[in-house]
Amino acid sequence: MKFNTKVRYGIRAMLEISFADPNEGILQKDIAVNQEISVKYLDSIISHLKIAGLITSVSGKKSGYRITRSPDEITMLDIFEAFEPGMMVNECINQNFDCTRRKICSVFDFWSGLNVVISDYFKNYTLADMQLNEKMIKAASS
Repeated sequence: MKFNTKVRYGIRAMLEISFADPNEGILQKDIAVNQEISVKYLDSIISHLKIAGLITSVSGKKSGYRITRSPDEITMLDIFEAFEPGMMVNECINQNFDCTRRKICSVFDFWSGLNVVISDYFKNYTLADMQLNEKMIKAASS
């Protein structure tokens, strides 16, 4: 299973924004430089995060972005869902998918169970957890 670039970069952008001063925020160009994401591609990522209500613009002379909730209230699933309609490891578990084998499929439960495990992991891993991990990595590399 592979997550698309917008999800992966969206998580990185959210982490970068979460460390910003909430009164000033962080400029998009600084996010781009720090996370090695092109400014043009970051435009789309920022747009998705704003629409999802995860970040907001800080008004003022140097307007930047800040998160809208505490890092311990933002899960990786929240960020994922800013870019994807829902967690789906296999299209067959989608209720809207018309599968003629669903009633007789022996592996349907496997895919459903795996989806629950991955979704739960995303629900239980917060931006605060990500911040702690970042701090530990930086401390270990110093």
